[in-house]
Amino acid sequence: MKNTPTVHIGLALLRIVPSAFMISHGYGKLMNLISGNTEFANPFGIGQAPSLFLAVIGEVICPLLIIIGFKTRWAAIPAAITMFVAAFMIHAADPFGTKEKALLYLVIFIAIMLLGPGKYSVDKK
Repeated sequence: MKNTPTVHIGLALLRIVPSAFMISHGYGKLMNLISGNTEFANPFGIGQAPSLFLAVIGEVICPLLIIIGFKTRWAAIPAAITMFVAAFMIHAADPFGTKEKALLYLVIFIAIMLLGPGKYSVDKK
């Protein structure tokens, strides 16, 4: 892959747009966590509050880091894990259309892990 400005613009779009969309999914969870409403799925048996906390990290905190391009590859890991859990544990028995969004985000965050942030980021790689 050539190191051209269009490649870096593409990497920036790949980072910023899906991460902003992901934050819109995590915002309600963040507000629930802040308000003390920790009613949430518990796929690992660690409790609803810790599960909600981990989901907020994967859907709000890490996407914010990905948007600015700070520790992007590392930040994409929890985001991808969150989407893996959503697709294959929370929505395992649901039809494909229900889990499709989580699978799309999963693939995007894996691509970000593999490709890195590009030069239009805090990390500038």
